[in-house]
Amino acid sequence: MINFDEEIKKFKPNLEVDEAEEAIYKNENASDVADLIDKLVNGVTNDELF
Repeated sequence: MINFDEEIKKFKPNLEVDEAEEAIYKNENASDVADLIDKLVNGVTNDELF
């Protein structure tokens, strides 16, 4: 059986995730799926998508 207390003691956060999260939050031009769908529905050209 898994000893959750022992597993939590061994846990170390992945630094790559923290770095990726920071880069995503700093990028003001990042579009999410909802933004892309909105642009597609409203007929935005491919040059304006990215």
